[in-house]
Amino acid sequence: MRNPDGLTLGYRIRWRLLWLLLHVAGPAQQPEETDPRRRMERERAALVARNRAEQTDL
Repeated sequence: MRNPDGLTLGYRIRWRLLWLLLHVAGPAQQPEETDPRRRMERERAALVARNRAEQTDL
């Protein structure tokens, strides 16, 4: 099952669980460039942007 962003249901569930785990048990607040949750968010945004660009090329 895919959503409009091109991410599978398994990816979205795994991503949310990992994000929540880092939120609850992860490291203390860090600068934007070294925070693992922010890194995950940047990587996901890049993946969504790439998937949307591929969809518009079709």
